Amino acid sequence: MAVLAESGSNPDVDLLYDINGLAKDAPHWFDRGMEFVGEYGLLVAMVLLVVWCWWSVRRRGDEDAASSVAALVWAPVAAALAVLVNVPIRGFVERPRPFLDHTGLDVLISGKTDYSFVSDHATITMAMGVALFVADRRFGLVGIGVALLEGFCRVYMGVHYPTDVVGGFALGTAVALLLSPVAMALLTPVLKAVEGSSWGGWLVRSAGARGVARGAVIPGARSESSGTEERDLAA
Repeated sequence: MAVLAESGSNPDVDLLYDINGLAKDAPHWFDRGMEFVGEYGLLVAMVLLVVWCWWSVRRRGDEDAASSVAALVWAPVAAALAVLVNVPIRGFVERPRPFLDHTGLDVLISGKTDYSFVSDHATITMAMGVALFVADRRFGLVGIGVALLEGFCRVYMGVHYPTDVVGGFALGTAVALLLSPVAMALLTPVLKAVEGSSWGGWLVRSAGARGVARGAVIPGARSESSGTEERDLAA
């Protein structure tokens, strides 16, 4: 299993050449932009998306804010675990980078000497996108879109086969979903404890949301103070 694709006469390699061929026809400045976006930009965008979702959750201050924040904490943890799982996979498959086995590729970034299958970038972004979807569907759909764009960029840059990217998507999704119940069972009580503390409550709810939650009453219910005033008037 040293190489998954040795010949150019298969769909994986054909698609590699088709997508990477776009880089040859693109302006130099566009390729430099794709290089930055594919290597760093989309990873930063995914982190900012998780932070944005966290800010939105804590400002809303819903009753399940602690579990929502726990799901957001799970997003980067899931990405890290998925990358760790990928270490033995890469060592077992030992697939060289596509530019080592195929000529004529326009490689936008040099220095890639590790194995190709599966793509770490695709794994990280998809794991975070799927975990984000568990926390908030709107933000999660955007996150999954970012992951798909990351996968396209990796092939466009000539550093991964399409199946490297698909494998990364599958690995990131599997880790984020299969381990999510265990992660939520462990993280939710921790975030609920943080929510109730005086030092870390702001991490789960904003000050205004916590105030509303503490002052909330059931509509139509009599408060203790109003009941006392009514007894005093009756006396």
